[in-house]
Amino acid sequence: MPDVIAPAPVPRTRSLSRLRTAAAHCQACDLYRDATQTVFGAGPRDAPLMLVGETPGDIEDREGRPFAGPAGRLLDRALAEAGLDRDAAYVSNAVKHFKFHREGKRRIHEKPDAGQIAACRPWLRAELAAVRPRVLVVLGATAAATILGRSFRVTKQHGQALEWADFAPASPLTTEDGPPLDDAVVVATVHPSAVLRSRDRSAAYAGFVDDLRAAAAVLS
Repeated sequence: MPDVIAPAPVPRTRSLSRLRTAAAHCQACDLYRDATQTVFGAGPRDAPLMLVGETPGDIEDREGRPFAGPAGRLLDRALAEAGLDRDAAYVSNAVKHFKFHREGKRRIHEKPDAGQIAACRPWLRAELAAVRPRVLVVLGATAAATILGRSFRVTKQHGQALEWADFAPASPLTTEDGPPLDDAVVVATVHPSAVLRSRDRSAAYAGFVDDLRAAAAVLS
């Protein structure tokens, strides 16, 4: 596990622009050394829907935008089919720097470890507290563990509209200041990159859209 170099410099503010500016200088874990830039969340502060994935990929790291690569394009298509507007949603990741290893000239994504997730958790908490979405969609196991706790299983509870308040007491995001959300509904599903890797992509994609429809039903 990498050493935490310094506390994340999270300002006490609900201004996403101020949070984004501060996050650009974060050195709370070692990932900043090799990543091109911090990839902060994107979307309106009053978004009723917030989606949280794992970590930026190669294209996101280069462009500085979350879900800008193939997984993001699949997510956009699935959101549209589920009746959700990506432009009206706030999209982010549990970890804001790209973690990778090299194979020749290619940069291959790696899963962030527990220390890196913990170092970045204050940024995600600040985003949730700023946006305060009505519905929070967690994309994949890393996001689910970061927000709902390590005992949560996406495979068993995906597509269900769950009350955030039921998870808040045990959530890693709950601090002495309390939880970052009040009465939000949480819907868990797979990460879109898992759909791209699936042997039966058509079936995986259909299940992904069905899970997102659960979020759309709450919003409607």
